[in-house]
Amino acid sequence: MNLLVVGGGGREHAIIKKLRENPEVGTIYALPGNGGIAADAVCIPIGAKEVGKIVDFAVSRGVDFAVVAPDDPLALGCVDALHAAGIPCFGPDARAARIESSKVFSKGLMKKYGIPTADYRVFDSPAAALEYLRAADYPAVIKADGLALGKGVVIPQSFAEAETAVKAIMEDKVFGASGNQIVVEEFLTGPEVSVLAFTDGAAIRPMVSSMDHKRARDGDAGPNTGGMGTVAPNPYYTPETARLCMETIFLRPLAAMRAEGCPFKGCLYFGLMLTPKGPKVIEYNCRFGDPETQVVLPLLKTDLLSVMQAVENETLGSLKVEWLDKAAACVILASGGYPGHYETGKEISLPPSLGANVTVYHAGDALRDGKLFTAGGRVLGVGAVAPTLEGALADAYAAAEQISFDGAYMRRDIGRRALAAQKG
Repeated sequence: MNLLVVGGGGREHAIIKKLRENPEVGTIYALPGNGGIAADAVCIPIGAKEVGKIVDFAVSRGVDFAVVAPDDPLALGCVDALHAAGIPCFGPDARAARIESSKVFSKGLMKKYGIPTADYRVFDSPAAALEYLRAADYPAVIKADGLALGKGVVIPQSFAEAETAVKAIMEDKVFGASGNQIVVEEFLTGPEVSVLAFTDGAAIRPMVSSMDHKRARDGDAGPNTGGMGTVAPNPYYTPETARLCMETIFLRPLAAMRAEGCPFKGCLYFGLMLTPKGPKVIEYNCRFGDPETQVVLPLLKTDLLSVMQAVENETLGSLKVEWLDKAAACVILASGGYPGHYETGKEISLPPSLGANVTVYHAGDALRDGKLFTAGGRVLGVGAVAPTLEGALADAYAAAEQISFDGAYMRRDIGRRALAAQKG
């Protein structure tokens, strides 16, 4: 089978590596891919948002199955267009992708169908938002309605910070039209958990839980990033919590989306907060998380392509999805200055071997004259699988220390909270 994967980051590299384990898979095309992905797939310089070109390419090459991984092409209707061209694919259509592409839609869905989440208000006027925020409790949470590269959430500690955020999002349009409306939420406290789930719109198969580390610096300091590292499973996510989430959080949105006439098929990402009042939804994503995918998919025992085909064919309910009883960790190597200003074009030094249980996921690099150079903020994800989380972290960090490029930066405390939670 010839496959096509839309996207060009670490998440897509993890998906491609897992798909390649199936012996029936022939050529995998990555659109656009990146320098490191080129070792595992044929990279084609077509952008993830160039839906028309993606479809034309898939048809011309006789692609048998496509995976649309990033949020933007999903929101733009890439799955709709591929289906219209007769190409089976994994991912939600544009109407279902609104569960991520519109915070106003997703919050309204949760309120209407009784899904636990933070209290909130929606505003389309800066003046009305500021009037509300002047009397709000702090910290508060302000979210741009639309997609914003994972950076559309601000947690102001005071009204002055809230005023700055509202002006930037709604007046200065730092996120473009995504900031035409904002959602203001109460601030929730508790351990955070990420749970990705395969679903065909009716059946759901949650993946292994994970813990992301969003802040740029050690000790969860510094600005929010796209994620500086992950571990799986998340020790805060107990079997009891999993049962409660299945009843109140996982099944309800599937029924809600069906009732709204936009059933969700693909990977549904649940960002959860385990509050003193029980688990609540922080956000939905309509796709695999990054870098959660880099620790979750390596623990999947069942063939990934078979699972994705079952989702597309709506036969997931009859498929047993199994997981390894191991742990995984991923440490991100980023360009110095990320998520602010950073330089690119730095040559990357990679040793020929880092260990059988270690995998390097290429996120932001480019290939020139046979050499790899940095081409983004998050450059590489160094992942490891081991019988214990402590072992996985030790192996991931040992491997990361052997990789170098000018200005390379990584957090040194990925998984520390998870290890502490394990020890009670």
